[in-house]
Amino acid sequence: MATVELTADNFQQTINENANVIVDFWAPWCAPCRGFAPTFEAVSEKQPDIVFAKVNTEEQQQIAAAFSIRSIPTLMVFRDQIVIYSEAGALPATAFEQLIEQAMALDMDTVRAELAGQDDAS
Repeated sequence: MATVELTADNFQQTINENANVIVDFWAPWCAPCRGFAPTFEAVSEKQPDIVFAKVNTEEQQQIAAAFSIRSIPTLMVFRDQIVIYSEAGALPATAFEQLIEQAMALDMDTVRAELAGQDDAS
């Protein structure tokens, strides 16, 4: 599956309608972003059950601001509309694949229970 370009018009719908979404926040002027792009694309081809999406932070400044993106590239993994990973920096292909494997192995019921516990403590 090719990567999806996310904009203000389709961001929320993409997150809400897909159980697993990995977002690459990038900009055209960012050399590490351009270096990571082929890895992101190649790994996306191996994972048909996951939506791989890109947010151009220059064009989609509202989305970048909403997620407090300060450095790019930043990878964000959503499972069931919950951000389970957010980290700046490009990853080598092997590390990226391991991240995906770990993210998909998470028990989301446990994650939701932990989040509920944090809400209760507030």
